[in-house]
Amino acid sequence: MHLSPLQSRLAASFIASCLLVVLYLTLFSPNLALAAELEDAPPILFDDVDSDLGSPLDPMYEPEFAAFDRSILGRRQVKDTNVLKNNEAFPLNVKQGDTERFVFELSQLSEREPEARSLELRDEDHTWEEQEEDEEEEDEEEDRDDLNDESLDTEPVDSNSDSAEQKLGKRKQGARQIFLSANTCLQPQAFNATKTTQPPPQLTLYVSTSTDNVQPGPDADSNSQVAMVFNEGAIMYNFTTTTDVYVGVHAPNVTEIFDKPYNMRIAISTDGYIYSYDVDNDADLIWVDSDSQGALLITHNLTDSNDEKKQQQIMEAPPYVLFAQDKSDPSINGVKYSFCGLEQYAQIATTKDGKYSNMVQTGMTTRGQGNFPKQQFFFSGLKPSTSYLGILAKTNATDPGSPNPVGGGGHVFKATNFQTKSGKLFSRDPGSNQVGTNAQELIQPDHGNCNIILNLTFCDQVAYSVPSNSEFGNASVLAKFYDDYAAEAYGYFEKALAQIPCEAPVTQRYSLTRNCSDCEAAYKDWLCSVTIPRCEDFSNDASYLHPRAMSQPFPNGEMLDNATMSLYAEKYGDGKTLGKAFMQSRSSRIDEFIKPGPYKEVLPCDYLCYRLVQSCPSSMGFGCPLPGQNGFNSSYYIKNETNGEVVCNYPGSAHIFSGSSRDAVSVALTVVVLVLVSLLLAC
Repeated sequence: MHLSPLQSRLAASFIASCLLVVLYLTLFSPNLALAAELEDAPPILFDDVDSDLGSPLDPMYEPEFAAFDRSILGRRQVKDTNVLKNNEAFPLNVKQGDTERFVFELSQLSEREPEARSLELRDEDHTWEEQEEDEEEEDEEEDRDDLNDESLDTEPVDSNSDSAEQKLGKRKQGARQIFLSANTCLQPQAFNATKTTQPPPQLTLYVSTSTDNVQPGPDADSNSQVAMVFNEGAIMYNFTTTTDVYVGVHAPNVTEIFDKPYNMRIAISTDGYIYSYDVDNDADLIWVDSDSQGALLITHNLTDSNDEKKQQQIMEAPPYVLFAQDKSDPSINGVKYSFCGLEQYAQIATTKDGKYSNMVQTGMTTRGQGNFPKQQFFFSGLKPSTSYLGILAKTNATDPGSPNPVGGGGHVFKATNFQTKSGKLFSRDPGSNQVGTNAQELIQPDHGNCNIILNLTFCDQVAYSVPSNSEFGNASVLAKFYDDYAAEAYGYFEKALAQIPCEAPVTQRYSLTRNCSDCEAAYKDWLCSVTIPRCEDFSNDASYLHPRAMSQPFPNGEMLDNATMSLYAEKYGDGKTLGKAFMQSRSSRIDEFIKPGPYKEVLPCDYLCYRLVQSCPSSMGFGCPLPGQNGFNSSYYIKNETNGEVVCNYPGSAHIFSGSSRDAVSVALTVVVLVLVSLLLAC
């Protein structure tokens, strides 16, 4: 059929209009409401059918409409309930036998806050340290969910299909992820502390999201609540909910044994735990060394970044605090995982009520593995020959106005064990000035001839106990003596190295793989480990230790008895006498000026000597004894990884336990790489 010009124009306009409509529907799909969106619509009621709703005139009448929740109808009134605010801690006392109740209303949350994606319950598996990574993942999920939500409007929905239920489930708004946490700050005190050896029982947390149980506690229906007992003064609980949260904290009644109430802090957050702890993973803490009255501990690297700006930022803000506790003292039992509890009960704390203690010196250092930023702690005023717990903790609330409250109440890590040196020796004759192995009476509790030194200028990697004498001077004077001695010896080395053509072309140098900078670094590491001996108590019987200065008197004038000298002569000498390596210190300067008396040395690691020989010109004449050769056993010890023991001395050496051996693993990998490179070069 042939169309007239007018009909052709009409047909073209019609087709164009249809195309525009299709294009509009494709690009701008209208948000059409689906009947399936109202899942639980109220049933139709007829006059001749009995209804369970009751009469509106009934005083107990309360309208129930499945299509609307209590955010519209109003909430059931909760009496004597404390209101919890998002990201705000609530401190209070809980009397013995009482239950304190709280409510967290979802209506206070902004609609812009991220909503929970899962309805799974979680318990104590999401600490505040993981929040930054999780937030990034949540942002990505939100972007994907926004796209999915838009697509729901354009796809036909079968209300009877499983996929329809899943998609409609995503449309349900208001499901929030909740992080509930609390700390016990003060515990009831025993009437008779000498007879009561156990701490008071823990508080119990009850949580309900049911409007039928707005007062959870020991007397409420157990099927409508979750009950959890605090763990060493702390609790963490993570869940999601679409309704208000009702919380109860119950204090056991032990008034016959204990006096005073519990004091606690509780907080709810949609961002992460305000109070948290982690006792499953090893603490980010290493025991470096100790003397009879102090101990030095250090963290692992706080960053592996070579960015100087980032390192400087970390160096300016120490992130951790540390608590120390005599293991035999039960005062922290019951609050070991509570930040505020440790502040109140720990014998020694870096901070207490936000104020720094004078018994703990803390600061930043780059000493140790990789020369990256670390935080170190030095405790003073400790008891000799005592085992301690070092409990590392971290708070994110460095600034009261910080926008990120997660972790603001404190995060407590797994404890690190350390012990102080003793120096204890016994006298066989109470009237004699000789001490030894056949002692009958303790006459000197601590000889104190091993003291920690740190923050040296030249030997900047040295931080451990060295042979000492209180009459020589304090730790600063002692550190300067050793550091100056090593720097003086290094000066002679520099003069000798200056004779080597270090700047010559590569083909004319003493080595194709090493240069003068390698030689300087190797010599400094070896020199500081040799001239500044690492000291242990003479009473320490560890097989890797070497006795020194046995012919010298202790700082208090006591001498080793003949029985001890004979025992060591049989073990290390010819049965009658001991060699010079046992009768005096490695350096005569130590015996001449410091006069520490008998001590035992942690010998330098043998690889320090081998690396020196490999890195420096042969013309300098360096050489090392090999295992089994004369002089090796009194000069070096073979480095091998043990569970927390420092068997030989090296720069940055510390008590690295098997469970916390990240730095040790790095060292081992470095050694393996060096061996492989050497083999390839040899080929």
